[in-house]
Formats: sequence, C-alpha cells, structure tokens
Amino acid sequence: MVIAHMCGQSPNSKVRESVTVNEKILVVDDEPRVVRLVSAVLQALDYRVVAATSGEPALEMIALEQPDLVLLDVRLPGDLDGYEVCRRIREFSDVAVIMLTAKAQESDVLQGFDTGADDYLTKPFSAKELVARAKAVLRRAQRPEEKITTSFTCGELEVNFARHTVKARGEKIPLTRTEYNLLRHLALNANRVLLHQELLTEVWGPEYRDDLDYLRAYIHYLRRKLEVDHSNPRYIITSPGVGYMLACPQGENP
Repeated sequence: MVIAHMCGQSPNSKVRESVTVNEKILVVDDEPRVVRLVSAVLQALDYRVVAATSGEPALEMIALEQPDLVLLDVRLPGDLDGYEVCRRIREFSDVAVIMLTAKAQESDVLQGFDTGADDYLTKPFSAKELVARAKAVLRRAQRPEEKITTSFTCGELEVNFARHTVKARGEKIPLTRTEYNLLRHLALNANRVLLHQELLTEVWGPEYRDDLDYLRAYIHYLRRKLEVDHSNPRYIITSPGVGYMLACPQGENP
C-alpha cells in the first residue's frame, strides 16, 4: 500500500511546520515501504520513531519503550490483527492509538473506536494528513486537566473528575480516554445543548470540527455503556441537527 503523495516527495518538504518535543511514536505495519516512508516523515519533524511488524512484538515494545503514540495497521500477519492488538493495549496502557486501515466502511471505523483507538487514517494518506492527525492526537493526550469541581452526580450517573472514574447505577464503567473527555465536557455543561462543532473542537481539536461521524460514534458508545436503554436515552439527549446535551433534571444534581 503506497502512501499518497509521499513517493517522490522529500519527507521534510512542506511538513516541517514546527518542531516537536521528541515524542516517541511506534509504527506497527508489516509493509517495509510504509514503515520507511512514515518513519522518514516523522523523523523529519524530530519525532523519535520505533517500529514493529506484527502484534506480539508491538505489545512488547509498548511495554518496554513507553511510546507517546502508536500508529497501528489493522491488517497484520499472524493471529493478532490490529483490532486485537488495540484491545490488548487497552488492558495495560492508555497510550494514544491511531489505526491505519485500507477499509473506509463505517463498521470498520466503529470497530476501531470500540477497541479503544483514538483516531484512524484511511490508506492511502498524505504526509500532511499523517502529521496533522498525529499532532492532534498527541495534543489531546497531553492536554492538562483544568481546575474544576471534583465530581458530578446526576441521578445514577457519577463522574469523578479528580480520579477520571465514572459510575452508573453504582457500577464502575470503563471508558476510553476519548469517551471520558466527551462525557466530561457534557457533564461540565449539563442541561445545555452543545453544538456538534463545539464538541468536536473541544474533545478532538479544531481539525475535526466537521467530522460528525466521530461524534456520532462516540455518543453511541457512551449511551451503550451508561444508559439502561441506549435506544431511549435518559442522560445523553440529541437535539436534531444541532448537537447533544447531558440532561440532568433539577434536584438530581447536588
């Protein structure tokens, strides 16, 4: 799989817009040409790059190297495809993950999000798009926590901002980093409809303000985890054509 516009293009041409602070990125792909090209682009921006060609070595490198970002191809050789590798990563690490896929179908994208991925890139992609997505995901992962109230309670929904934990009906609910960030922003603005673009900009970054599929996918996952009946939600309410609101009737929020 050739990365669009990267062949014949100097890796440091038109992408050296700003030098990063030496974050480490793990590239997991079994195609040597893709690994070489992606590595060259990232190294031109002073990222440190390590690579693996299959699932088991990738998991070992994540544990040993502690990368800041993983670029993970969906189609890997052996018993572990990219989805399963991402699932296993989430068992011990919250490192940022961008899935690399030749599949653009919604079901494949949703499967990637469901395993805990932070973003996805569809092959072929340009050097400019690769750098923009990597920077955006790293920026989200490193965003400092604001000084806010330590907890939020609405009926049977509890969010502890200090501990980054969520409970529903007394049971602890595991959320990915992006799911938590989305719920957190909704909770901090409870009973107010937040525009699609506002949520996308706040949670994903300004580069994603028009990517409604991201928002719809994560709203779906939050409802499935938090609501008793996700098809008839009590908390996360849709304002058709406008945005979403975390509804908390008076008397339910202390």
